[in-house]
Amino acid sequence: MPEEVLFETEQRASRDDVAAYLRTVAEKLEAGGSVTLSAGDQSVTLDPPTEPTFEVKAERETPGGGGPGELSVEFELEWDEDASGADGSDASLDIE
Repeated sequence: MPEEVLFETEQRASRDDVAAYLRTVAEKLEAGGSVTLSAGDQSVTLDPPTEPTFEVKAERETPGGGGPGELSVEFELEWDEDASGADGSDASLDIE
């Protein structure tokens, strides 16, 4: 399935700033509201369903010529545009 990027931004941010962004998203999810992402002239509003699929991934990318790699952690909410349910694993996630 082709992918269409609706919004994308990347910037260095302090851990406190990252936590504030994630906290805002968490508060919107808890309140059952939509989430609006905006940066510069880009803006998109999304309305996650009650039970989206939640994916957490930790990765290490290593350069082809050796040297230090890059670590990342990704948090993703996913849902069908025309569905409100969720598919996915029944495994419980713990974040410490």
